[in-house]
Amino acid sequence: MSKLTPGKLAGLKAVSDHRGVIAAAAMDQRGSLQKSLAKERGAAADAHDLEVFKELVTDVLTQHASAILLDPEFGLPASKLRHNAGLLLAYEKTGYDSATAGRLPDLLDVWSVRRLKEAGADCIKILLYYTPFEKSHINDLKQAWIERIGDECLAHDIPFFLEFVGYDADGGDEKSLAYALKKPSIVSGAMAEFGKNRYNVDVLKVEVPIVMEFVEGTKAFKGEKAYSRAEALQHFRDAESMTHKPFIYLSAGVSNPVFIETLELAGESGTKYNGVLCGRATWKDGIPIYAKHGAQAFRDWLESTGVENIENVNTALKSASSWHSKVGL
Repeated sequence: MSKLTPGKLAGLKAVSDHRGVIAAAAMDQRGSLQKSLAKERGAAADAHDLEVFKELVTDVLTQHASAILLDPEFGLPASKLRHNAGLLLAYEKTGYDSATAGRLPDLLDVWSVRRLKEAGADCIKILLYYTPFEKSHINDLKQAWIERIGDECLAHDIPFFLEFVGYDADGGDEKSLAYALKKPSIVSGAMAEFGKNRYNVDVLKVEVPIVMEFVEGTKAFKGEKAYSRAEALQHFRDAESMTHKPFIYLSAGVSNPVFIETLELAGESGTKYNGVLCGRATWKDGIPIYAKHGAQAFRDWLESTGVENIENVNTALKSASSWHSKVGL
């Protein structure tokens, strides 16, 4: 257990609720959001669309969230519309280098941890595509990259949230049964690696270690079985056992009902997870509304369905635990 420095402690408190649970909304999507808006509209979406979309989500949803995750490229105007919620800022470029093997990451060109902190960030967030089963020279690059960012956050005394998203190193389909069977060891392996002290990560933002539609006996189950309910519960416990660090779950683009059922499963397993950073499960169904009907229609949707979605998540978070005990508070 590592004692938190004063800046890191203040940053974590700023993005948590009174219980010490992180009930944060995520709105740092850039490339994927632009593509989705354009697809629904049948015409291009520009920087202005991204700014307005993020402003509306932030204005409405931070009334119901402990924090919001934004990007400094299109999200800074939105960051001024927060309602007493903490701010996480993304430090990585959207997507990854598709020309090179291994889904290698890159940092935003004109940003540094110092600059993100000056822009109002309480915490720094990095997304990394990672699987323990990738070639060692690729994972070596990624690990050194995370060490550098961890040291930079340490130097500026600001919490470092590391989000890792798994993939199939052999190029298989991540929506397949075969991948669902590999996923528990991919998530557990990443948690074991980046929980090490050398990375100076404060909060691991992790995928759940199962794919819900392959869990027999869930509402999300689609008929192909990768795990029984009991096995799924054990995968949650096994992943948790890999680290002493605080960790939170990401929604990974699933629907609101599926994410709620996932959190119920996490609670049933007895896993001491410390909250969520939930984006698309709250607002993605509003993309066609904004694209086709504009800002006011989207605000109306957010104030009804969007709020209902985030309140569903907040209710499910009753099963979450405070991160305080994990940092010796």
